[in-house]
Parts: sequence; structure tokens; C-alpha cells
Amino acid sequence: MRIEVVTLFPEFVAEAVRVGVLGRAIERGTVAVNATTPREFATDVHKSVDDRPYGGGPGMVMTIEPARTSIRAAKARLPAGSRSVYLAADGAPLTHAKAQELAKLPGLLLLAGRYEGVDERLIQSEIDESVSIGDYVLSGGELPALVLIDAVVRLLPGVLGDEASAIEDSFVAGLLDWPHYTRPEVFEGQAVPAVLVGGNHAAIRRWREQQALGRTWLRRPDLIEKLALTAEQQRLLKEFLAEPK
Repeated sequence: MRIEVVTLFPEFVAEAVRVGVLGRAIERGTVAVNATTPREFATDVHKSVDDRPYGGGPGMVMTIEPARTSIRAAKARLPAGSRSVYLAADGAPLTHAKAQELAKLPGLLLLAGRYEGVDERLIQSEIDESVSIGDYVLSGGELPALVLIDAVVRLLPGVLGDEASAIEDSFVAGLLDWPHYTRPEVFEGQAVPAVLVGGNHAAIRRWREQQALGRTWLRRPDLIEKLALTAEQQRLLKEFLAEPK
């Protein structure tokens, strides 16, 4: 996969993708991430990329021409079938399903806005869809772009050391993840649940599913409401809720 990020701070994106899972994926050639700035295409002496909004009000708006030229140059480097995404507070929520959808594409162009946003005509002419990472406002689209990149790249074949890691993540089955433990078995009087050290794999699977159901019910009941729970899942959840907390 090839990812092009159009941003006023390309050095920020370039540095962030060098570490961890993303960095290793880039080193192996599984994904290529490039960041460019519209300032390269600004024509005035000050390399301006923003102007006052029509209609008045606070803040500035990213202008069309430098950003459009930068976007089109980036699109020319992407394979056919790629998609352009604008990271914006008013975009559709970034979900695991959306990350799975984007991970199937050969390439992505990500536009990271700044100021009060970008000229709407640029979005209408150059962008396929808008995506938001949450119901809050950030100073710019760079962090959302990096969140989207990480969510997508970790789903690409061969990126994670164990393919089961992506399959067992939160939200894959519509549920939050279950609790995880490692050594030592007892830490400051707190022991690992006995079922996890007993060696009964069927019991472990049952416990994990029950914990995932229970955590989701407690922390994200909206997710439970979207699921058609099986009779076994309903039984596991009922048992979880009956346990003293």
C-alpha cells in the first residue's frame, strides 16, 4: 500500500511513522508513507496557504490552489483505485469496519487540514470522503491522519508478528477486548485469574468471551445494542452480571 499525506507539517508525519509497527512495515516495504506540504506550491513570496474566510468570523481557511496542486501531485504518485480522505471533525466516524475497508485499497491520499478548515470547493472537487476520529476538535488533521494510518496498516498481511493479534482485537467481533495478564502470577497480592493458568483451553475461551461481553456491557452498552447475541452469549453475560463486582 502507498499512502500520501498532504499536510502543512510533513516533518511531523514523517517522524511519527518511523516507530513501532508502522516503522517496521515501512522498512519491510509493506507500506510506503510520504508527506508533502502545499507550501511547496504556494506562488507568493510568503508561501501563503491560508486566507480570511468569506462572511467573516475568527480564524483562517486553507486556500484552494496550493492545496489542490499538492493533492494532485500526490494523487499522481498513487496507484489506480486509491481513495482520497479528508480528516475532519464533521466526517464519518473512523471504525474498525472502515479501517478494514480502507486496508483493502492499493493507496490512500490523506488531507490533514489546519486553521478553521479548508475551502469547501477543494473538498468537493478532490476528496472522496471525510473521516473523523472522534467528537472533539484538534488543532489539525495530522494526528487523525496518523491514527487512521496506524489503524489501517496494522491490518495489512504480514504487518503484525502474529496474524491472530488483528483478529482478536477490540471491535473485530463488535466487542471490546478481554483483560490481559502476564508474569508474575501474583503482584502485590493480586493474582492472575485461576482459569488462565489452569491449562483448560475451552474454559479459557469461555472466560475471555464472557469478559469481553461484560466489559462491553459496562463500558460501551451502545455496542451491545447493535449485536444479535447468541443464546450462549446471553447466558455468559447474565452470569457476568450476576457476579459480585
